[in-house]
Amino acid sequence: MKSLKFAVLPGDGIGPEVMSVSLDILKAVGQSFNFSLDYEEADIGGIAIDNQGSAFPQSTQSICEASDAILFGSVGGPKWESLPPKEQPERAALLPIRKAFSLYANIRPGLLYSELTEASPLKTNRIPNGIDIVCIRELTGGIYFGQPKATREEDGETIAIDTMIYKTSEIERIAQVAIETARARQNKVCSVDKANVLETSVLWRKTVNEYFAKHAPEIELSHMYVDNAAMQLARDPNQFDVLFTENMFGDILSDEMGVICGSLGMLASASLGASKNSLDLPFGLYEPSGGTAPDIAGKGIANPCAQILSGAMMLRYSFGEHEAANAIEDAVKRAVTSGSRTGDIAFGIEPISTEAMSQAILKELP
Repeated sequence: MKSLKFAVLPGDGIGPEVMSVSLDILKAVGQSFNFSLDYEEADIGGIAIDNQGSAFPQSTQSICEASDAILFGSVGGPKWESLPPKEQPERAALLPIRKAFSLYANIRPGLLYSELTEASPLKTNRIPNGIDIVCIRELTGGIYFGQPKATREEDGETIAIDTMIYKTSEIERIAQVAIETARARQNKVCSVDKANVLETSVLWRKTVNEYFAKHAPEIELSHMYVDNAAMQLARDPNQFDVLFTENMFGDILSDEMGVICGSLGMLASASLGASKNSLDLPFGLYEPSGGTAPDIAGKGIANPCAQILSGAMMLRYSFGEHEAANAIEDAVKRAVTSGSRTGDIAFGIEPISTEAMSQAILKELP
């Protein structure tokens, strides 16, 4: 029996609650598809600050380095908001772990079942069949990582500096991820930039055009400025299939996508690394798109679907267990569309608990 070795980082807030039931789902699907789980849990985020004095301790990094993938919960919360910005969990855990493992490619599906269109702020007649798009975001370059980055005094006033830098090689490798994603869908990619203003975007567009022409001429490639893309996403999201963009724009657009899809509790994501794991598959970090939801943490009512679907993405990308991944995704869809729903997606249906949602999904597994 194949054994899947991964690190489990539940994090803060609702993270431990939804992680627990997600592992139950993975164990169950493993029994059906002949694999076992070999995982080790570790602290990340606020809980790591409390327990070990660091949001991303060396002990956690070592556990991740010995694994083939990372299943991640969420980090942060009001308890740590008084810390200096550089020491807060979101910045002191997420950015370092992305850098440590060169997690350069964020894949975030924007999925809204037709039965849940009420959850979206968009009018139902704009999305009668729901939403099905994917955002590919470059994750380790751009303004979040560029140097110099500083705040200092100059000529009697405070100035702050952030630097946006992109290399051709960084653009080409994320372009390849967009190509592979599009080939599995509708062969259609919209690259988003600000080439009318930014030098990095001029290079982005030139590099993308040349790379697609050479490596994927069959794919329908279009370009859109980021401000227009934000408007079009809110007007008619299904005009897109694969959205592809740089780090900061992807951060903003993927969050907007999450809003129009109704509930962050349904949206998974994968962040793939530049290196391969021991199975010669992409090393990746898999996490729900939402946050720690401190207002409902500990109440047993959080939606576990995003964490469960993140586990499915881990099976697909880092372990090659495509049939098992499909089985989980199908089970989540059947459970939700048949009426099993937590409070964030209930809409007139009696909401159920995190555990009950997990049990409903378990019943739908093969």
